[in-house]
Amino acid sequence: MTRQAAFRAGLLDPRQPAPDGLSDGTHGSASKRYDVYRNNVTVSLVEALRTAFPFARKLMGDAGFDRFALGFARAHPPTSPVMMFYGAGFAEYLEALDTDGALKYVPDAARLDLAMRQSYHAADASPLTPDALQHMLPEEMAAAKFPPAPATRVLRSSWPLYDLWRAVFGGDAMPTARCAQDVLITRPEFDPMLHLLPPAGADWLDALAAGAGFDAALSQTLRKHPDFDLAAMLTCALKTAALTRPDLKDPT
Repeated sequence: MTRQAAFRAGLLDPRQPAPDGLSDGTHGSASKRYDVYRNNVTVSLVEALRTAFPFARKLMGDAGFDRFALGFARAHPPTSPVMMFYGAGFAEYLEALDTDGALKYVPDAARLDLAMRQSYHAADASPLTPDALQHMLPEEMAAAKFPPAPATRVLRSSWPLYDLWRAVFGGDAMPTARCAQDVLITRPEFDPMLHLLPPAGADWLDALAAGAGFDAALSQTLRKHPDFDLAAMLTCALKTAALTRPDLKDPT
């Protein structure tokens, strides 16, 4: 192992001694300074995860979250100097450790935290508006493709994720029954917003994201969910700026 590799490896493994040959400005041992630096690196990474996953941290409590965050930081150091997306695998890390299911909805909460960050940093786009739809011919609308905005994220959960979010950040009562909820994250202006999707709304948005035209996406959704309410879902998409304007010049 090279000296640089040993220096990096020891930063996140407190069991390893200071690298051989490390000295201070007076040629004395720098092991104590290395330990301080090692501690600062670990604390900084845990603090970055605290900031990045506020929903998961609220559900777990600070002490419980910090314990898992420390393990993640030591096992998964940053691979980029850009820290805005650090922790991309945190939800999967929690799931892998949760062998008895004690964490319940926390991994999905971590996914929601990550999706909110991704939405915040996504590119801007011109949203689809009711006025734009009104000026389209029926045959144009049937074939048109309405791609989700770059900031749009869809998250499916077998837990009442929206109700949990509202309880933690909106002051609502904690849900008492387990139910599946799909959520939509959009950024109509500056900050991401969370919305509860109507039934089968996630399937419709996924079809549009895959490149299906308006009629094709509707047909795909209705085959799986005959009770799908297009009017409710389209209203939701327009109000939240979830979709972008179609390119009517696109021959496909």
